[in-house]
Amino acid sequence: MSKWQKISSLQKRTLWGLGLLAALFIALLLGLLSKDSEPVSNEENEPVRLNSFINNAQSYHSQLDKEVTKFMKRWELHGAQLAVMRGDSLLYAKGYGEADVDTEMQPYMTLRVASVSKLVTAAAIMVLCEQGRLSLSDKVLGEQGIIKDSSLMAVIRDKRHYEITVEHLLRHQAGFSTRLGDPMFRAIDFAAMNRLQQPPSDWEMCQIVLNRRLSARPGTHHSYSNFGYLLLSLLIERVSGLPYADFVRHYVLEPAGCYDFHIAGNFYEEKKPSEVRYFMHGNSDEVSCYDLSGRMVERCYGGNNVTALSGAGAWCCSAPELMRFVASIDGNPAVPDIISPESVARMVQYFDKDTYSLGWNDTHPEKGWTRSGSFSGTAALIQYFPDGDCWIFITNTSTYKGHNFSRRVSRFFRSCRQKYLSGLNPQNLFIPDGV
Repeated sequence: MSKWQKISSLQKRTLWGLGLLAALFIALLLGLLSKDSEPVSNEENEPVRLNSFINNAQSYHSQLDKEVTKFMKRWELHGAQLAVMRGDSLLYAKGYGEADVDTEMQPYMTLRVASVSKLVTAAAIMVLCEQGRLSLSDKVLGEQGIIKDSSLMAVIRDKRHYEITVEHLLRHQAGFSTRLGDPMFRAIDFAAMNRLQQPPSDWEMCQIVLNRRLSARPGTHHSYSNFGYLLLSLLIERVSGLPYADFVRHYVLEPAGCYDFHIAGNFYEEKKPSEVRYFMHGNSDEVSCYDLSGRMVERCYGGNNVTALSGAGAWCCSAPELMRFVASIDGNPAVPDIISPESVARMVQYFDKDTYSLGWNDTHPEKGWTRSGSFSGTAALIQYFPDGDCWIFITNTSTYKGHNFSRRVSRFFRSCRQKYLSGLNPQNLFIPDGV
């Protein structure tokens, strides 16, 4: 009789069980050793979103809050957000007033930021340059350019268009004119003049504008141009092979730690769940809707095709996330930058009072960097001071001052900074419970 036959049935079951446990242990060990080669679940990789944990209760300074409330009352603002950063640490982030009827403004809510969007677009261009897919000196149009579509080339009569470079567009030096009005806000007029049955698409807008003569040779004159940044948005799509917003989210905003930026809709019904309501200033008249429907609307909800502004002015975000984006392109290593020190330096290089910086309005060494934005229903200002302090203010209400309102906000920043900055808690709201 063999040894196996001499073992009882109980002993056999025990040995089988031990063998199975050993096999399971070995399989588990091999699985752990190979874990690095397996994809991690999306749940484990889910980023911590700044807007998910920031709220009004984390920021309190009675005197500063009174100053903001007083400022809002002076300018009849329904709601606003204020964010303050020092050395890439978010010290203060708070909402004031109403985000919607009977809804309190919170710092995690998103608002249209108008031309502040141009700073995001400029950063996207710098990312493409660092990827080796683009150069600021590249021609934009024509056989030697990036955009060479025959439908556009066929309408160009002024051959100086072929001299326009990426940098000309960034610095508003392409030679486009707003003498007859900003083309990006003339959808109804352009549709009528060109016998269109609907507002012009991006490419139809390009055909209309490029059919005109330039007001100056590219590189010789400065004229602020929203259309120039629409061209940059289309250029980003052409070079990257992705829709503009998708490229920016994946390669600019998410690397910066910003996850709740989105392109604005045109009507209240199109707003995101966390987005605010926009309000016009007192005595504002209704206007014809841009969509050619003939209905009369509030200017902030259908007076213009906000979505079509794309990289020129269509982004929505919260003040804290916008601050996080600024921290990622400011050259301060406390928050890792998404572009190189050389690209940061190029974006903020200062020439003279007439030359626009790349994405920024102005980057005077003694006054700091500014980026403003405004249109119906919103105004936003970023002011980055030479000592590394940065203040951001966004409101969901128009003022009769229009784009000149940013000067009042700038004065307000300087006054509050002098009086209250030293009294803010030394915390870092970029980090959950950060101190």
